[in-house]
Parts: sequence; structure tokens; C-alpha cells
Amino acid sequence: MSKLDLFSISKKITAGAKSGVAMLFISVFLMALQAVSAEEVNDKNQPKSASPVLQSVIDAARVSATQSYEQDDHGLNSALKEMDYTTYRSIRFKSEESLWRDENDYEVQFFHPGFLYEHPVTIHTIGSDNAPVRLPFDKTMFSYDGTSKALADLTDTKSGFAGFRLHYPIKNAQYKDEFAVFLGASYFRLVGKNQVYGISARGLAIDTALAKGEEFPHFTEFWIVEPKEGQPITVYARLESPSVAGAYKFIIQPGLDTKVEVQSWLFAREDVQKLGIAPFTSMFLYGENSEKRHDDYRPEVHDSDGVLMVTHADEQIWRPITNPARLQITSLSDISPKGFGMLQRDGEWGNYLDAEANYHLRPGLWVTPSQGFDKGRLEVVEIPTKSEIHDNIVAFWTPEQPFNAGDSRYFAYTLSTVEQNPFKGELARVVRTRQGKAVLPGDEFKDERLSKTRQFSIDFTAPEGAELDADAMKLVVQGVNGTISQQRLYAVADGKEWRATFFVQPKEEQTVDMRAYIEHDGKRISEVWNYVYQPLQ
Repeated sequence: MSKLDLFSISKKITAGAKSGVAMLFISVFLMALQAVSAEEVNDKNQPKSASPVLQSVIDAARVSATQSYEQDDHGLNSALKEMDYTTYRSIRFKSEESLWRDENDYEVQFFHPGFLYEHPVTIHTIGSDNAPVRLPFDKTMFSYDGTSKALADLTDTKSGFAGFRLHYPIKNAQYKDEFAVFLGASYFRLVGKNQVYGISARGLAIDTALAKGEEFPHFTEFWIVEPKEGQPITVYARLESPSVAGAYKFIIQPGLDTKVEVQSWLFAREDVQKLGIAPFTSMFLYGENSEKRHDDYRPEVHDSDGVLMVTHADEQIWRPITNPARLQITSLSDISPKGFGMLQRDGEWGNYLDAEANYHLRPGLWVTPSQGFDKGRLEVVEIPTKSEIHDNIVAFWTPEQPFNAGDSRYFAYTLSTVEQNPFKGELARVVRTRQGKAVLPGDEFKDERLSKTRQFSIDFTAPEGAELDADAMKLVVQGVNGTISQQRLYAVADGKEWRATFFVQPKEEQTVDMRAYIEHDGKRISEVWNYVYQPLQ
């Protein structure tokens, strides 16, 4: 099933959140944290003479932050802005017009401006002489069919493009596969060899899920560096918003998993209430952990099913995603996390049965921080949705230190697509989360309190060679705003998995924040399962 544009959907979702959706803030604080200074833009993290074009992009962002914010629509004709989805879909890029066609392992294709993309981007190329050359818009790059024929003469060389996509022969030498696309606001999507598009990354998130409404930064200008044979491709970008100006460098390596080395130099034009670094945007309609079943032949529908974080102390926290009844914001606090990401951990075809969307092939995205990720929190925003066309899940790192007008920040991290899991570890890993009524049919009429009690069942993979030791192993379950009872831990699936079960009775229908993990002789030997349960009302 097709998705609508992520940027427009997010704007609509944010507007809905402002109009009275109950907001809940729950934080899981891992430890007492010491104050740590953020990294400012300085001589050590700028390329200077080593990369003069990139340095000029950074310098332009710095100057822009001292000026008032203005959006440039490149004089785009109003008829292009007002075209509908069907008309826009009938404008197609001609593959034979691809940049570097038959000249390079990589090819670049472009998107036509208009429809939802009312603010085109300027694109430059950088060749072996290291001199940037602006790529003019050329209508002959596109075919205009059906209702779009009347729009073919409404552009000129200054019209700009909506975005671009990158191609490289990942699967075989005969065909160049699309592996990355930059399109809409600061969104970009990545896929590896055996993956299909799902989750999106963003350059920056600002004031996500705040009552005043989210601010959406835009990439306004790109510089695509022509790569040498066998090398990754490098892209520079300028970012603008009412509050921030920025410069980005992306070094993108397609492959089994596509990896991107990201650097960003940010300059605050106005005070930012909530800064979101390395943001993800995804979709979760329903899954194995959903309390309310959907009238659909597909067992599960989601692009991602959980958020994983590895803290600086090597604690692994798995947080299954939900489609909540009310807007829900949760966070995990840490200093200098070792990694975090949003994953599609369930890669079994039989758990989706969708031959069109192929949800079992959707990748996760994993961030390995390098610089700038000091004291802060990983925030997860879950927005209620009734349709899979809406991207309703957002996650990002938000630094504790304020980002006010005149401030600068530097961040560096590696972003990678992953299939199911980003690494193999020694800890028992959560493979599924399920819930249901904690009473037998009919018993709820005997005691009304029992009808509101939920039973949770969490299955962990047993580490290789490990066996369940009932005397030395213990299930630890903690909860806030609810009573936990009847904890059990036992082996299932011929000992290949360990099942943890327990009852939860919410306190006065309040949202319950829970953690569960397995100990062996007092030492934690599993991931920490973290879950937020909203009782249906």
C-alpha cells in the first residue's frame, strides 16, 4: 500500500495534537547524571581548507542564522503547487536523463517540483576539479502524461527540483538499484540490498509534539560530489527553518546495509524549546502487542515495532511501539549513549501476510553517536492513528543543554539500515510482547477489578548454550501507577526461548510504566523490556 508524503502527514498530525489530544509525559531516568557541556561549532570540527566547498556551506549557515528567516519557492507557478496527487504521479523522470548515466557506478534521478513540494531545492554537482556547478531545471528530463501535459511549460531553469534519489548496483552489476532518496522538508530514506522503503530519517526535528506545533526544517540546497569508482558518495546540504540554520555532510555507502556518516553544524536563529537530533519517523498501526484487534486479514501492520537503546553503561533497553489512544511521549535519559535506533525486529513474512507492502522487509535505522551526544534523552512520540498511510511514530535524541539564539552545535554520528537487529549480543533478547485478559471467560463478572487486569507475556531468546535455571534465575518486574503480581519465568519452544508472564492492574485507569528483565545470581542477563500501557477507556 502506498504512503502519502511524510512531511504533509506530520503537519496534519501535529495540528491534530494541538486541538485537544491529551498529552502524557513519562520519563525513565536511568541514573543520577552529571552536567556535561554540548559541543559547539569550533576550529576542531570544521573542515576549513580541507574541504573549501563544505566550509563555505557552513559559513553560509552561520551568516543566515543572524538574518531573518525567508522561504524561497523559486517563483514556482501556483498551478504546479495546486496540482493533485494523480497529476503529480503522471510526471515521470526519464531514466536516460540520469546524472552520470553510463559514466559512473552511481546515477542520480530527480523529482519534479509542485504538489506537496512547494519549496524546491537548488542542486549543485561537484566534479574532479572541486568546483560546484548549479544544475538547472530542464523540463526535457521529465515526461508529462495525462492531466500533467498542461503543466509542462510552467517551469524554467530556476524552478529547482523537489529532491533526488541515488542509484547504485547493490544486487547485481546489470541494474542500478535505488538506495537513498532526499525528498520533502529534511526527510531522507535509505534501504540496503534486501530491504524496501519504510522508516524515514530526518536532518533535524524541532518542537515535536509540543502544544505550539512542530517546526519543520527544510533542506534548501544540495551539493552532490561525483564519487570515484568503488567509493561512497558524498552529499552536502543546507538546512533552514524559522529557528535554525544548518549545514550537513552525508557520506553514503550502499550495500547489504546502507550506511551514512552524518555531520551537522547547527546555528540557532531563535530559541529552540526542543531540539531533536538524528530523528526517525515511522508507522505503527497494530501489532502482536495491540490490545484492540483490527478487522483486517493481516496479523500485523507496521514499519517498525520497537525502539532500542544501549546506554553508556551497556544496559540494553527495548521499548515496543504502540498505537496509543492518546498522544504519548516517553523518554530514556543517559549520558553519551552507545547507540539507539528504531527497528523492525519482526522479519517473519507470516506475521504480516502483506504481499504489497512487504512489511517483513522494512529496515530499522541505527545511530552510533560520535560527537555531541552528551547529557540528554531519547524521546519517543507515539501519535494515535487509524490508517497505515499516517506516519505516527517519531524518535530522536534531545540534548539537555538549551539551544538558544546565537548558540551553535556540532553533531556527528553514523546512521545505518539494519535487518531485525543491529548487533549480536550475549543478553537474552525480547522477541515478542503480547497481552490479554488476566481472567478466564466469565470470571470478570465475579470480580469487576479482575476485568481491568491485564496479563503480559514477554518472550526472550535464550542465549546460545544457556538453560533456564529456576533456582538461580529471577524475573524482575517494576511498575509505576499499577500493581504487579503473579510473575513467572519458564522455558518455551524446546528451551530456545524464555517466557516471562505477569499481571498488571492499573491504578485508577492511569497509564502504567513498566520495566522487566531476567537476573541470574543477581546479574542481569537480558535486555530491559520497557513498556507503557494505556488502559482502554
